[in-house]
Amino acid sequence: MERPLVSRHSGVLLPPARNGGSRAHGAPRVPGAHRAAPAGEAVAPEAKACIRILVVDDEYLLRESCAQVLRHEGYEVTLCGRGEEALDLVKRRAFDILLVDLYMSQVDGLTLLRAALTTNRDTIGIVMTGNPSVDSSVQALRQGAWDYLPKPFSATHLQVLIGRAVHTLLVARETRDQQAELERRHLPGDKPTLLGTAPAFRRAVELARKVAPTDASVFITGESGSGKEMIAQFIHQHSRRSSRPLVAVNCAALPETLLESEMFGHVKGAFTGAIRDKPGLLEMANGGTLFLDELIEMPKPIQAKLLRVIQDGVVRRVGSEGTDAVVNVRFIAATNRDPEEALRSGMLREDLYYRLRVVPIPVPALRERPDDVPVLAAHFLDHYWRRHRGADEPLPTLSNAAIWALRAHSWPGNVRELQNVMEHAVVLLEPGADVGPEDIPFVSDQKVDVELAAEAEDVNADDGYYAARGRLLAKFDRRYLTRVVLRAGGNLSKAARMARVDRTTFYRLMERHGLQRNLLNGPDE
Repeated sequence: MERPLVSRHSGVLLPPARNGGSRAHGAPRVPGAHRAAPAGEAVAPEAKACIRILVVDDEYLLRESCAQVLRHEGYEVTLCGRGEEALDLVKRRAFDILLVDLYMSQVDGLTLLRAALTTNRDTIGIVMTGNPSVDSSVQALRQGAWDYLPKPFSATHLQVLIGRAVHTLLVARETRDQQAELERRHLPGDKPTLLGTAPAFRRAVELARKVAPTDASVFITGESGSGKEMIAQFIHQHSRRSSRPLVAVNCAALPETLLESEMFGHVKGAFTGAIRDKPGLLEMANGGTLFLDELIEMPKPIQAKLLRVIQDGVVRRVGSEGTDAVVNVRFIAATNRDPEEALRSGMLREDLYYRLRVVPIPVPALRERPDDVPVLAAHFLDHYWRRHRGADEPLPTLSNAAIWALRAHSWPGNVRELQNVMEHAVVLLEPGADVGPEDIPFVSDQKVDVELAAEAEDVNADDGYYAARGRLLAKFDRRYLTRVVLRAGGNLSKAARMARVDRTTFYRLMERHGLQRNLLNGPDE
């Protein structure tokens, strides 16, 4: 069994361990402190040399021992023995990792961490203490600490924890570089774009904008495909947690046993096939946001277990007898069903619902915002043209008839359906084409809509509004009267009843538009 890096009593210094080791003898098991580093987290020497670590502890031997281990790994290490000295340092210089004692005189570790995050919001803070407890770890993690390290700890534990922290930093930097590259290439749609002017939709966006900088839980409701996940992404990207992960879980996609393992993780041997310890999505979302899509479909036993995590932040993996991690997660839930009905039917726990429903955001269906359809269609047309064809080929243009057809469609699949329709169209369009209704691959039968949309081509933009409107209405009247007479078999009295107007008015309309009463030579009453 590997001895502590620095014993609390003897002060014995051990060389950096190169092989795995177990938890130090006598060290309390504190949530999250000794999780094994996930596979694939090896860090290149040149990357380690760029990582700046600040170690702050008033115990000389401990900070020197940490420095020896970390410098041996190839990191750039700065030491401080007094909290006030470190506070001045972090205000002048940005550090990647802050390894700090939780309890120090005058300036404590959490004060230092808050100051470091002000200078560099990507700083990863790890707190150390000789008096570990679940309460103190929860407090530290909620204040912005990334993880918790109890004293005494071994060289191996320090190496593993710092290695995980460095891996997290490098992944975050790579993600930001990819986003910057996408922005440089002007690829719209690769990050949440909340387009629309409909009042109900703007209210949803404004709510999302106001709640984003807070840590309040959000409950999003709306039909499938209406943009609930886009709202969740928007909230996360405009929050203080944007540099940390947004982890999404579809509660309706997995059976109960698998969903529990995915959410909370499991320990080795918990069930057949559990060949190693596995962290769950809650641990992966630590410091970031967990998006619970289709929450109402979550089984009741898992709802109870999730409620416990929301209340105290403590995660217990499947098959574990103790606490495995303390997490600091922001929760965003969503459903396409009526949550009040789910409460009445017993599908959704009332206490969980009100925990998550701090800020409710209803998202309107696309059919309730027809004026937004052309804007979204043009956006998707541009986005997918650049993705599939490139910026060098001329972009097709939506004709008036196509816009009318798009507006007239009921969009049962909402924004997601419109997005797929426009991508399908892009694949088949010619560069610079004038997009007509016939070029739009509607999923449902749009024959009538396309016919009506084609009439928009008769509108002369140079005409006045009332003149153009009068011509279109006259054309509608002629078509409608003709169709209703045809359906009535030429019986004008029956046609008038079908049109829900009196017979005299119907005859007058027929005469006004030059339609013969004996359109089909049918009988008249």
